[in-house]
Amino acid sequence: MEILITEKAQEMLLKNIGGEKFLRVVVTKGGCAGLTYGAEIDQIIKETEQVVFQSGDIRIVSDEESRQYLEGLKIDYSDDLIAGGLKLTNSNSGRTCGCGASFSLAGFPVPENGNCGTLK
Repeated sequence: MEILITEKAQEMLLKNIGGEKFLRVVVTKGGCAGLTYGAEIDQIIKETEQVVFQSGDIRIVSDEESRQYLEGLKIDYSDDLIAGGLKLTNSNSGRTCGCGASFSLAGFPVPENGNCGTLK
């Protein structure tokens, strides 16, 4: 699986992940484009999850349903005061929401009434 973690994201993750900790990445239905990424640092892998990517001490864990949307994922980090944090984008996305909060891939239905209504 190809996942790109930028240098800035690697620095942040290495400061916060150590030992048994990992980054959980999930994809859920939502937003105007159909799908949204979610991420959290945790240390307990659920029964339905597995490590899908590892680079040095950084492990990414995901569930089976989300894994199909992680190929081509780019994880970046911004320390901006407004809208800072991890930024997850995918080079394989067909459309993205104008606010950048959601995306869609070919073959996935897009909800009729999304939140911001500005699809790209």
